[in-house]
Amino acid sequence: MNENAPASTRSGRVPTWLRVLLPTVLILVWFAAFGAGGASFGTLSDVVENDQAQFLPSSSESAEVQALQSEFRGDDAIPAIVVYARDGGLTEGDLAAISDDAEAFASIDGVLPDGVSPAVESDDGEAAEVFVQVDTGAEVKEVVGEVRERVAETSGSGLEAAVTGPAGFTTDLSAAFAGIDGLLLLVAFGAVFLILVIVYRSPLLPFIVLGTSLTALCASVLVVVSLAQADVLVLNGQTQGILFILVIGAATDYSLLYIARYREALHQHDRKWDATWAALRGSWEPILASGGTVIAGLLMLLASDLTSNKLLGPVSAIGIAFALLTSLTLLPALMFWAGRAAFWPVRPKFGAHVEADDVVARKGIWPKVARLVARRPRVTWIVSTLLLAVMALGVTQLKADGVPSSEFVLGHSEARDGQALLSEHFPGGSGTPAVIIAPEADLDAVAEVVLATAGVDSLSVVSEDSPSGSLPVTEDGIQPLGPPGTPAGEPTVVDGLVQLDATLADASDSDAAEATVVALREGLEGVSTTDQPVLVGGVTAVALDTKVASIHDRNLIIPLVLGVILLILMLLLRAVVAPLLLIGTVVLSFAAALGVSAIVFNDVFGFAGADPVVPLFGFVFLVALGVDYNIFLMTRVREESMKHGTRQGVLRGLVVTGGVITSAGLVLAATFAALGVLPILFLAQLAFIVAFGVLLDTFLVRSLLVPALAYDLGRVIWWPSKLWRAGPDVGERRADVAAGLDADVEPESGAAVHHAEHRADDRAEHRV
Repeated sequence: MNENAPASTRSGRVPTWLRVLLPTVLILVWFAAFGAGGASFGTLSDVVENDQAQFLPSSSESAEVQALQSEFRGDDAIPAIVVYARDGGLTEGDLAAISDDAEAFASIDGVLPDGVSPAVESDDGEAAEVFVQVDTGAEVKEVVGEVRERVAETSGSGLEAAVTGPAGFTTDLSAAFAGIDGLLLLVAFGAVFLILVIVYRSPLLPFIVLGTSLTALCASVLVVVSLAQADVLVLNGQTQGILFILVIGAATDYSLLYIARYREALHQHDRKWDATWAALRGSWEPILASGGTVIAGLLMLLASDLTSNKLLGPVSAIGIAFALLTSLTLLPALMFWAGRAAFWPVRPKFGAHVEADDVVARKGIWPKVARLVARRPRVTWIVSTLLLAVMALGVTQLKADGVPSSEFVLGHSEARDGQALLSEHFPGGSGTPAVIIAPEADLDAVAEVVLATAGVDSLSVVSEDSPSGSLPVTEDGIQPLGPPGTPAGEPTVVDGLVQLDATLADASDSDAAEATVVALREGLEGVSTTDQPVLVGGVTAVALDTKVASIHDRNLIIPLVLGVILLILMLLLRAVVAPLLLIGTVVLSFAAALGVSAIVFNDVFGFAGADPVVPLFGFVFLVALGVDYNIFLMTRVREESMKHGTRQGVLRGLVVTGGVITSAGLVLAATFAALGVLPILFLAQLAFIVAFGVLLDTFLVRSLLVPALAYDLGRVIWWPSKLWRAGPDVGERRADVAAGLDADVEPESGAAVHHAEHRADDRAEHRV
């Protein structure tokens, strides 16, 4: 009898009824989760919040102002600005139509009582603006939609009209996110399906993998929606999109790793149950380790100041957790029932490729790569490092200090067009003033500082004595509304505080406006004669505080992520050198991806810049997911090194994981690239950074740089573990390694590389 012949002994120890019942129960449980989660998709839009101010840290100055503002006007409102313009000047007919529009706006549900201002004409007589205060508790996009419908009826025949302001931009942003449930998922699943069909050349296997991924997504959505409805977390559009992509990509990646092991096990076991257990034994550790690494990295976002960053951590961690669970429970159950038929028409044959020395194939791309690494390891890793370093030089061109809110939406935006029209005829900050909360006793001193600040066009104070709700303030104090001699009104006072609105000369989302807010805060510091400091908030301040918080988060989170991932790698590999090597290569890969992205953003797409959170999210996803592939590789290298020595182990690990990691990298890159179908600047930039970075990590870092470095260093990479001190000597001499490159292998790949296996082992197929 052949001593190396495969054996199937586990089936005899497990009752047949349990072998049938366990996978069946798992499938039914996950099917129930699939159904419940699928129903939750319809409620996602009800819990999504895209208001930027909602995600500010509560300690920020603009958040404090926002909390106090409602006390002065009685309701929380978000302004929409309707701007009308005609070259040569507005006609009497235009002004009458605008007045009619204002009356119509007041009757729209969701517009605050007395929330529509009279038309305000520009100094040049060519434009007019109407302010519409929209209740933040209403469906802002629906209210703005009705306003736009009315405006569309009025415009024409030379009269231009548009709805802009914070409410207009919020509506355009919501419209851009409208395809997140349908188009995004369709593109992502379509791309993954196409890759899986090409990789496996099987009509059934892609459906099993995608079914597993979709089930993980449904379960994730069910939990996230439940938490949002319970006010445990707030979900926004960008977090929703990232959750979708992350779950699909991760669940598919983990599935590919299990399927590769299952295919290998079917060669070694004639019964599906034994093959299932063998596959689980070979895959659970790297899958759990990689998933745990991603979860740990994501949870570091909890240290963020910005609430949107902080919430992305647990939301994404929930998604990764379900990706892990489905790939280690549902997928094995489905593959158990499908058996060898899942791989049809190229079914794995029992007894093929099971010799202990069948580790490095005679033919194929990965054995060729292994030979290259073995023959010129130092040249390989030096050239790879230099190539990445050259790419990383582009980081100096990255403009990640924020972008105007008018640039958030790619393509057409009525709010952006309206803002441009508004800026032609009115002060840029018209309708979106800097809001100043000050003690009543210091009103005059505060007004003096504000009016003397460059970039401030005018100043008013909230007053119930004015029909418009505010009174103008000049160097001479509060001014009356009406003919000369009219007595000045009194400001509205709440708990000893007053609210002043400073109209800025520049657009509220411009760098100049932010500089004005900074100057106001600096100038007003120490002006208060009470314990209550003067606070500056408003739309521009919200954007400024968001940017400051994002930069703080980036500088804090990146070292935390590196530290926790390094610790996990040390525990997993039981070494110090190898984890440091892996972290270094992944960071270099990220820098290269960011450098290339900066050049593409600036010179190809012509983007105005990037939000500070873009490199942060790109780093978290690329480092965590990039380490994933290195975990897949190095856990197999460690396994092989314990038998054959480190250098042989590196080459064997490279060959047997090459196909599956490449397939996984293509899948993950495709899923993140799908984010680019949404016309959102942030998501488009993140999609490119992560997709390009994953491909770079897959084809250069994991295929050449890491193996060449590990091969060149030899067993020292396992320092100070037992494998470093007492590992096998076989294969440690480079001359010995070359001789081992001629053995056959069953590559751990979903690719259809075994074209001779067109005949199924029907005798083994029916065995449970």
